[in-house]
Amino acid sequence: MGIWDWFRRTEKRSAISGFTAEVMQMREAYVSGRSGLAELTATAQSCISLWENGFALASVEGTDMLDRRTMSLIGRSLAVRGEAVFLIRSSLVPCSDWDVRTRNAVPVAYRISVPEAGGGTTQTALAGEILHIRIGADPAAPWYGVPPLRRSNLTASMLNAVESALGEVFEYAPLGSQVVPMPEQPDQDNAALGRSFRGQRGRVLLRESVAVTAAGGPVPSTDWRPSSLSPDLEHAMAVETLAAARDAICGAFGVLPALFSNSAQGPLVRESQRHLAQWTLQPICELLAEEAAEKLGDAVKIDAMTPAQAFDAGGSARAFATLVGGLAQAKEAGLDPGAIAGALAKLDWAE
Repeated sequence: MGIWDWFRRTEKRSAISGFTAEVMQMREAYVSGRSGLAELTATAQSCISLWENGFALASVEGTDMLDRRTMSLIGRSLAVRGEAVFLIRSSLVPCSDWDVRTRNAVPVAYRISVPEAGGGTTQTALAGEILHIRIGADPAAPWYGVPPLRRSNLTASMLNAVESALGEVFEYAPLGSQVVPMPEQPDQDNAALGRSFRGQRGRVLLRESVAVTAAGGPVPSTDWRPSSLSPDLEHAMAVETLAAARDAICGAFGVLPALFSNSAQGPLVRESQRHLAQWTLQPICELLAEEAAEKLGDAVKIDAMTPAQAFDAGGSARAFATLVGGLAQAKEAGLDPGAIAGALAKLDWAE
């Protein structure tokens, strides 16, 4: 069976970008969010924005197709979905959905959905017509990318659970409310009274005293002491758990958690930027440049380090001064250029 026969025999509804697909995508987004992917939390979105803006800022040499808008889309798609697929035409056309046909674990054909304002279109294309970038691929399915949040699902689930729990506390708990006992009164509906406590913020609530007998008697002095209804979150370790989950999410995206610390200073911020660009964004840019060079036919070079100035300017200046001083001393010592080049090669400064 040929490639096109396989596409014709596959159920077409799986890749249609119409109303049904949009409803299914919204439902899937809701279910995945409830399961703990935490894609809508501020922590995840902050890290995704760093990826998106880092790719948009990167300099591209060798092709005009990878403009800043496309690079921004690639960065966000990689951070959220773990892969990005573009149809190669006069420009790169983003794809919202795709099916892959592989041979020897390498994609050979795609069925893609191109989003449009009035409803998407579906078409087939060979692998040479598709720019497909993926990260975190599993050896069992190397043609699929895995986003950082799915690779750290347990931490994302904890973050989502803690934030949901805290949200429910602030929405429903009677924060700042107090209960003040009072002398006996006619019978009251305790269930209705208990429901009235819900969401009562900063109010004084009254209940009947339980220390006065039915025959009457003086009101105990301790019966008038108010009791707070605010939940005790300190013993639940909610703040510490939330901070630990946020730090773990930042680490999954390659962002140093100290970047979001209130006490972060300039050197720490620069080191965080350098760590993100050097160990996360630049390797992905190398993968993108390799894929673009293979599919577009020209040598492509992408640099995410220099435009973001992800380097220590003071350390570079000191290194330059030391290098110049060393070259001057070598010249005074009468060393030949070959010996100087050999010494620089040992320091990986051959270029």
